[in-house]
Amino acid sequence: MTTAAEWKAKESEYYIHTFNRQPMVIERGQGVRVWDTEGKEYLDFTAGLAVNNLGHCHPAVTEAIQQQAATLLQTSNLFYTIPQLELAEALVENSCMDKVFFSNSGVEANEGAVKLARKYGRLHRNGAQDIITVLNSFHGRTLGMIAATGQPAYQQAWLPLAQGYANVPYEDLDAIREATTDNTCAVMVEVLQGEGGVNVPSEGYLNGLREWCDENNLLLIFDEVQTGMGRLGSLWGYERFGVEPDVMTSAKGLGNGVPIGAFMCKDTCDVLEPGDHGSTFGGNVLTTAAGNATLRYMVENDVPAHARKVGEYLESKLEGLRQSRPEVVKGYRGMGLLIALQLQNPIAPAVVAAANNEGVLLNPVLPDAIRFMPPLIITEADVDECIEKLGRALDVATAG
Repeated sequence: MTTAAEWKAKESEYYIHTFNRQPMVIERGQGVRVWDTEGKEYLDFTAGLAVNNLGHCHPAVTEAIQQQAATLLQTSNLFYTIPQLELAEALVENSCMDKVFFSNSGVEANEGAVKLARKYGRLHRNGAQDIITVLNSFHGRTLGMIAATGQPAYQQAWLPLAQGYANVPYEDLDAIREATTDNTCAVMVEVLQGEGGVNVPSEGYLNGLREWCDENNLLLIFDEVQTGMGRLGSLWGYERFGVEPDVMTSAKGLGNGVPIGAFMCKDTCDVLEPGDHGSTFGGNVLTTAAGNATLRYMVENDVPAHARKVGEYLESKLEGLRQSRPEVVKGYRGMGLLIALQLQNPIAPAVVAAANNEGVLLNPVLPDAIRFMPPLIITEADVDECIEKLGRALDVATAG
């Protein structure tokens, strides 16, 4: 049997070193747990970076993948395919959107949304092409989306950046207003910032963006790559805030582990025509079959409501950690099952390493913050286990 050390040696020899990985080699998963090559079990509170919303190897998704793999894998978009159209219909019927285009990832979905916005600006705002985004956002790692992402640390190594993006402070409506020019066509924001540290917008911010966009004929784009598919305790994050976008992107949880993304729009901004956009694998029958199974199970079993309930329970337990360890834990923030624990000092990597040893997987989203993004099917008992192990990890990381 190949050992973990041997697999790591292969990674060092063959894989471009762009990831600082955790030390374990994950071999299999089931539900809310994974096991490494040494047989150690972990409670998974990362869910593939907010991807496995129904948990690992969910039976409904696994069955759909198996059936589709034995039926048809790829035809390209030169032909009609049934799973693609079924998923498009399901997304429209379960959102405020009217039209869908499928991609392979979240960053591709965001690129497509920008293309749509720029054509809209060309047609309806006298050729306007610029997109306003906000600081601490994360929209992906292509050259275009690095420019859209308002984090200089992601940008500096790739100068010159793609033109046409203005990054302004988060939660500052005046900054949005000041950045708007005759060449602005859209504002793009995450409903809740995930990679930026799980930052929840204050009351009125998203409403203010909606009003400003309406007043100036700008498109409002919501990046729901991380916040969609039940993560915030509603099927789509915008539902928690009562603000509808013109364009919305999705990925991550849409396929429950199968790579798929989508950008969606309302009929009022459906401006793309044949030849404007395309993708060989976007809307592939295997990925859309998995997406169908994921979305159908989530809606029929009201998984978002469960996520909201268990998320509130997780917050209550994190408050207990804050009260019992005020010198270590500063607080918490988030919504549904996307939550960050704010630490008093930049010890998040050490805490996560200690948590790994305890048998729970977490994410050090910032040096002083730990992100919780578990499968949405976790139970209160799973939360209790996580908090117990995290408590020991905090003690280990702060000992001495």
